[in-house]
Amino acid sequence: MKERYAPDILNCLANLSSDEVFTSPELANRMLDLLPQELFRSPKTRFLDPCSKSGVFLREIAKRLLVCLEEQIPDLQERIDHIMTQQVFGIACTDLTAEMSRRTLYCSKQANGEYSVSTAFSNVQGNLLYERCHHTWNAQGRCEHCGASKGEYLRADSRETYAYPFIHKSIKEIFHKDMQFDVIIGNPPYQMSDGGNGASAKPIYNLFVKQSLELKPKYLVMITPSRWFAGGKGLDDYRNKMLSDKHIKVLVDYANAKDCFPNNSIGGGVSYFLWDATWNGKCNVVNINGENRNETTRALNEYPVFIRFNDAINIVNKVRSFCQESIEGIISTRNPFGLSSKERGHSDRKTNDATLVTSQGCFYIDKKDVLQGKKLIEKYKVLISKVTAEHAGEPDKEGKFKVLSRTEVVEPDVVCTDSYIIIGSFNSREEAMNLYSYLITRFVRFLLLMAVSSINLSKEKFQFIPLQDFSHPWTDEMLYKKYGLDKDEIDFIESMIRPME
Repeated sequence: MKERYAPDILNCLANLSSDEVFTSPELANRMLDLLPQELFRSPKTRFLDPCSKSGVFLREIAKRLLVCLEEQIPDLQERIDHIMTQQVFGIACTDLTAEMSRRTLYCSKQANGEYSVSTAFSNVQGNLLYERCHHTWNAQGRCEHCGASKGEYLRADSRETYAYPFIHKSIKEIFHKDMQFDVIIGNPPYQMSDGGNGASAKPIYNLFVKQSLELKPKYLVMITPSRWFAGGKGLDDYRNKMLSDKHIKVLVDYANAKDCFPNNSIGGGVSYFLWDATWNGKCNVVNINGENRNETTRALNEYPVFIRFNDAINIVNKVRSFCQESIEGIISTRNPFGLSSKERGHSDRKTNDATLVTSQGCFYIDKKDVLQGKKLIEKYKVLISKVTAEHAGEPDKEGKFKVLSRTEVVEPDVVCTDSYIIIGSFNSREEAMNLYSYLITRFVRFLLLMAVSSINLSKEKFQFIPLQDFSHPWTDEMLYKKYGLDKDEIDFIESMIRPME
């Protein structure tokens, strides 16, 4: 007799979504496995998902409790009612996810409905709450709690506000009483539009982590984008606090987010962590790359940015042992010539014009309209795109990165828009070409990747790359020899970085 195929609807939901990042039951259980399992053997342990979308975490918690508490509470209905009323709590993200989560946890969109697994609730919401709330706008048109743009999120009463209760209200306001939780676990919303240029967005997952820690749980487990490893937009303080927090016991990192969320592109990958109030030491860092798993115990704050790859630490340490200056010193600041990425100049070359490199091709601009970096105009220099080569920060099918996208030597009288970064400035083309030969090596692009956690490049991302003598060209073989890299280290670099065309 054939076994009946009965797919888990939450697996289907996680696989179908390309916008919302829903958690699969398998991932939820991997996160729950980080916790001390005796927590599930206590009828007093309280769990909270502060950002429930599908209800998967609460369902998987309830399933574990149901098995582990059988001896202590033998009657099945009594055990279910105890778990649902005393141990599992959730705060939904929206009206829709509230109903979805209740169906998942209680088997009914109403906690007190006819088909609810619990007989103990007298209200519709049970312990899985959602109450519509609103942003609090400041004079700059931003929400005081989450930084959302008033222009984007000032909605009519009938439309979702995306003012997530957990970061807009206190726990007492949400539950109408003080609550203490032993475990907080979830997959928070990742970002909100901040009204900036293009698709500019402000991260908000860090606010969920911050609010969770303020509730003083015994354990916190959350999965978020890994962009915080290198800081950046709104994340510098968060990165510094996380890297110096010795309560982070385990950090599981996916450099390619598709190894974790197959249908979502998340630049810089994703990671989840276990924060343990009783832990005070180094962190067990786990790298997941396809079927490969690598783990080691190390301090998170060894460097100003977090080097996510365990096998890279010795390589970076060997290079830094030479105590050379970083190449940062010859890299332009953002927007090297003060020209917007939308600037297109004009089509016909005129007297006193410079060539303007843009993402839409080359145009011309009067040199007097160049707002900064005027000393660079008459020099040879290397131009690189400030966006990495990888779509959404993901490697190719072989798991390799190119890192640098457009990279070229440009002549005097050439400027660029804010879409590019300028490296070096020389009187001779030969020196600029020698710098170019250095930048395109696998060695350099590997060291650059160690400080990159999103698709954007900036000056500080080059901090691990040493400055060289550019009176001659460079090759990988020369650099491997100079820094004493062994075969395993070279193989690791070349397993991650593909050659430039």
